[in-house]
Amino acid sequence: MEEKTKLNMQMYDAESILAPLQKLNLMDDFLFDAATGDLETCRIIIELSLGIRIRNIAWKEGQKVIRNLPGNRGIRMDFYVEDDRGRVFDVEMQKRNEGNIPKRTRFYQALIDAPMLKSGERGFDSLKPAYIVVICGFDLYGYGLYRYTFDNRCKEIPDLVMGDECSKIILNTKGKSEDGVDRALIDFLHYVEKSSDENVPEDCDERLKHLHKKIHQIKMSEEIGVSYMKMEERDRLIRDEGLRRGRAEGRAEGESRLISIIRRKVSRGMGAAEIADLLEIPCAAAEAVTEALMLHPDWTDLQIAEELLSGENLADSDLTTGFPPA
Repeated sequence: MEEKTKLNMQMYDAESILAPLQKLNLMDDFLFDAATGDLETCRIIIELSLGIRIRNIAWKEGQKVIRNLPGNRGIRMDFYVEDDRGRVFDVEMQKRNEGNIPKRTRFYQALIDAPMLKSGERGFDSLKPAYIVVICGFDLYGYGLYRYTFDNRCKEIPDLVMGDECSKIILNTKGKSEDGVDRALIDFLHYVEKSSDENVPEDCDERLKHLHKKIHQIKMSEEIGVSYMKMEERDRLIRDEGLRRGRAEGRAEGESRLISIIRRKVSRGMGAAEIADLLEIPCAAAEAVTEALMLHPDWTDLQIAEELLSGENLADSDLTTGFPPA
C-alpha cells in the first residue's frame, strides 16, 4: 500500500499536489473529515465550540454510523465521541443551508439515545448527557449571534429547565454580535470559515494555535493531497464523463460515487426533489436512489448502483440522463 501511494504521488509534482489543499478551509467536508480523524483535534473543536474543558475523549463505539430498524433511515455523523464524564458529543459541519436543521437534530437525538438503552431495561437513567453541535457557514436564525444554544424549557416558567440533559448548539461563522460570547469562540469560527495564518491572532487561545498546526500539517501532506486530487478527479469524471456512458462493465462504480453523495444529502434531511435540483439530475432518478437507500439501508453504494442499473428498479429514470454532456 505504501509503495502504491508513492507511485501515485510521483505522477504529480509537490506544488500541484499541495496547491488544492491550501485553498480548503475547515468548513469544507474533505478537510474537516481529515482533521477530525484525530481525537485531539475533536477535543479542541468541542472545547472551543462549547466553552468547556475536557480531560479525555474516546470514539463512541468507534462508529460514525448509527443504524435504524430495517427499512428506516439511519444517520452518519461527522464525528461522535464520549468524554471521561460520560457526556456524548456529535459535531456536524454544514457549509450551506440544505435542509431542515432543527428537525435533523431532533432525529439525530433520537438515534443517538436509542442504543444507550438495552432491550428490557427499566428506567432511563442510562441515557447520557448529549450535545449536538452544528457548525454552520450561515446564520440559520438571522439574529447575528455566533452561538444559539437550545434546551427544553417550560413555556410558562422560562427559567425551569426540563432536565433531559440534551442540548443542541447551532454555531454561526457569520455572527456579528459579540455580546456574551468568548473571544475564543469568535476566533475559532472565523478560522473555520477561512483556515489560514491570517485568522490565527497572536493573542488567540492556545488551543486554536494547536488546531492550526494540525491543519497546516494536513495541508502539507502530499499523501493527503493525492487523496484529495483523486477524489476531485473522480467527481469530475462522474459529472463530465462517467455518467454519459451506457451500462457497460464498470459503470456501477461510477454511479456508486453519485449514490454516496445522495446518501450524504439524505442523511442531512434533504428530500429527493431538493437533491435532484442540487445535483442537476432527474427527480425520478433521485427518488429511485432514495427509495433504494430506504429499502436497503445495509447495502453498499456499489450494491445499490448495480441493483438500479439492472433495470429492475431504475426503469427510465437513469441517473445519466440528468447530467450535461462533457
